[in-house]
Amino acid sequence: MEPATLVDLFAASAERHPERIALDVRDTALTYRQLDAAAARMAAVMARRLPDRPARIGLLAARSLTAYTGYLAALRLGAAVVPLNPAFPAGRLRAVADMTDLDLIVVDEHATARAGELAAAESAGTDGRKLPPLVTFTDADVAGAGADGEEVESAPVVRVSPEDVAYILYTSGSTGRPRGVPIRHAHVVPTLRWLVEYSAVTPEARVSQNVEISFDAAVLELFAAWTAGGALVVPRPHDVVRPAPYVNAKRVTHWFCVPSVGGIAARTGALAPDSMPSLKVVMFGGERLLAEQVEQWAAAAPGARLWNLYGPTEVAIVCSGQDLGGKGSLLAAGSNGTLPIGEVPPHLDHVILDDRGEPAETGELCVRGVQRFDGYLDPADDVSRFLEWSPGRAAVVHDGTAPLTPDHWYRTGDRVRRENGALVHLGRLDHQVKLRGHRIELGEVDAALARHPAVRDAVAVVQEHESDAELVAYYTGEAISQGDLTAFLRARLPVYMIPRRFTHLQKLPLNANGKVDRTAFAAGPYSAVQAG
Repeated sequence: MEPATLVDLFAASAERHPERIALDVRDTALTYRQLDAAAARMAAVMARRLPDRPARIGLLAARSLTAYTGYLAALRLGAAVVPLNPAFPAGRLRAVADMTDLDLIVVDEHATARAGELAAAESAGTDGRKLPPLVTFTDADVAGAGADGEEVESAPVVRVSPEDVAYILYTSGSTGRPRGVPIRHAHVVPTLRWLVEYSAVTPEARVSQNVEISFDAAVLELFAAWTAGGALVVPRPHDVVRPAPYVNAKRVTHWFCVPSVGGIAARTGALAPDSMPSLKVVMFGGERLLAEQVEQWAAAAPGARLWNLYGPTEVAIVCSGQDLGGKGSLLAAGSNGTLPIGEVPPHLDHVILDDRGEPAETGELCVRGVQRFDGYLDPADDVSRFLEWSPGRAAVVHDGTAPLTPDHWYRTGDRVRRENGALVHLGRLDHQVKLRGHRIELGEVDAALARHPAVRDAVAVVQEHESDAELVAYYTGEAISQGDLTAFLRARLPVYMIPRRFTHLQKLPLNANGKVDRTAFAAGPYSAVQAG
């Protein structure tokens, strides 16, 4: 029987390749047999703290043995994994913990201070909800649990169904609060099967884990490696922006790159020609990809195939891909200067709809099929994000009065155009942006900044400069120092959502409908003189 869950995928590789390296992190390497034993031991410890089978387990950990072993242990117990990034403000993490109604939180030794802040933090709308038990593991504990000759304590055997939720990720929300995205095993396993074949991941592959586990691309990295029986190798954050020494020392074969992060490497001279000969595949994703960025990576990794991947969290990581070729045979950019995002795989349905809700060559990409999630954790967030459509009938946007069905299309909010048989990404239809791989609802930044007692109104925008982009904000009210505004937002938002610059205006520009005109800011700096 074909593996149908993330648990099954890892177990099948552990059975086939018990002595191959499964995980290499912080100078410790575990084989599949050792990692399987460590996850079983950790699951047993976790189970002792729980009266029943857990539904949702938080993971307050990053780039540690505890993080990856804890991920597998939670899945073994039949729980959905809810990553909690230790770099995020404690108040935001507490809000996520409360909204998700966690049964347990696993903490690694590097996040114990944040765990203490989390326990003391409050979030709006908690209704007096208590934080669940916290269980801390050290990397030494984990390594010892998987050591050869150690007797493994067995956790209760839990049969995990494809219909069980595998993980819940939170995306930025326009209402000022994050939106929970539950993904079932049945949604993500087809993605992984397709990607493993698509990206030629084999048991000999060494896949780098470059993004934080609170980002959906991390699921691709973890389970593409573990589905194929390959090794997951985990660099430190500074290795990601200066990749060559790490890639060469660890003999990395597969590398996931957010284009702007790769751009940082290029600007600092870290993408020297022929500097990464071991790379066989470079996968781009998370934001627009320019020809210059592809050329730099092709020169640095002359033996690699390059791929451009696209997909929202709600459609289980990736729902289209484009082979860009390699050094000397790179695909040309689309008409807007970005590389195509390719085609949607045959196991998914997709349609491009124009403003009237009719099929077109240019319009919003809508997707349904086995990878499409069933709806947000809060059903109120489903309103307007889905629609009904069939050939010959006008599209009807979901208003929440009737239940969602598998026939509903998920609206990605992305404008695309078909060019030469491939999809080209043209930008967003709403106020959501992608910046350095992170999805940001500008309205959430606006709302957080407007909570400052001296700020009256605020608007955040992304301004693009050649191959880079930055998040900036404009506000009215009292003039406040950059440092004070940054410190205020650091207590409320993840670092990637904090504007790089703040500009004080007497008033914000309005459009004909009396709403803030974001387009007035898009081209570049907007001054108080213009607004006056």
